[in-house]
Amino acid sequence: MNRSELAEFLRVRREALQPEDVGLPRGPRRRVRGLRREEAAELSGMSTDYYARLERGNGPQPSEQMAAAISRGLRLSLAERDHLFLLAGHSAPRRVVRGDHVSPGLMRIIDRLQDTPAQIMGGLGETLVQTAPAMALLGDQTHYIGLARCNVYRWFTDASSRLIYPASDHAANGRVFTAQLHRMAARQGPHGQAAALARELLGRSAEFAAIWHDHQVGLTFNSEKRLIHPEVGELTVHCQILLDPDQEHSLLTFTATPGTESHEKLRLLAIIGNQRMTGGLADQGQGHGQKN
Repeated sequence: MNRSELAEFLRVRREALQPEDVGLPRGPRRRVRGLRREEAAELSGMSTDYYARLERGNGPQPSEQMAAAISRGLRLSLAERDHLFLLAGHSAPRRVVRGDHVSPGLMRIIDRLQDTPAQIMGGLGETLVQTAPAMALLGDQTHYIGLARCNVYRWFTDASSRLIYPASDHAANGRVFTAQLHRMAARQGPHGQAAALARELLGRSAEFAAIWHDHQVGLTFNSEKRLIHPEVGELTVHCQILLDPDQEHSLLTFTATPGTESHEKLRLLAIIGNQRMTGGLADQGQGHGQKN
């Protein structure tokens, strides 16, 4: 680990970011160049003290997970992310078609959607980034580890993952999840992550096995979705998707028709989400690591 070079690199990249670049208000009394340390820490999901120690050059070696979080928080390019990993004493992550590093362009878009339920998904259905309204609408989907990060795995192994959808939609959702996994397995080949995930599910879920062996492909979700929320009840939302083909990432946004009851419920959930986010950030100031 090269502490002095890492500290300088983090400082330079932080100062190069403006509040507007990450969806934050500039405010009338800003005197620092670029982002404040506490803002960079918040974007990276860690305490200000932990991040500040890294910039001062006297912090502990960041884990690979922490280095990835900082890369995302500072909106680094792939080349910059690899450089950060090397400075932190890790090998640069292997470049693959599907990865957890979200492109700066996609991050800039979601930064401007902080009042909208929006999230960035990986190619196997991993939720990589969520806005506060998305967490309020769908729950925090970023904390899962292992195979549980993939929505298709949770769908067939964790009954609670289905509670947000009406029971009448469960069968169709299961078929679409499986068709999407079929598509990824074909693209990656028999030794890819998608094929490994399918093999695991074949041994764990008879329901998945029955659908998988039907070989249905080309199925997609409707843009209109019915959701059931424990606090506001059922609502209908429209899901729009922006694709990043280089990384196999998708940006999903959820909206409702103005003037409808669902639109009012989304507005309420946005308020709830912001309140929870504010409270959570206040609480995390005592810690030294990532939130999850």
